[in-house]
Amino acid sequence: MAYEIPVTQARAELAELINRVVYGGERVVVTRHGKPLVALVSAADLQRLESEEAEAQEAAAEEQVISSVSSLRSVPSATGERHRFGIAAEHRGHEERER
Repeated sequence: MAYEIPVTQARAELAELINRVVYGGERVVVTRHGKPLVALVSAADLQRLESEEAEAQEAAAEEQVISSVSSLRSVPSATGERHRFGIAAEHRGHEERER
């Protein structure tokens, strides 16, 4: 749980709040009129939060790609396409090319 403090008091106690965050491992929420305004967290906490956010965004992007690919459906070839393009698509053996 975070320690809450009004912004006016936080201004006067900023150095102490920084020490509580850095050395005490606390999180401090600065409020204005009882509503959260900003939070003081350690640099290590911020780095961890940013890393988790980046991982979540990457996972969401991967899920979107998987969802898009899985929604694709197979489309059958047009009638006669195999015969029309079959020569270019078929592999001929070495013996057949020498003829």
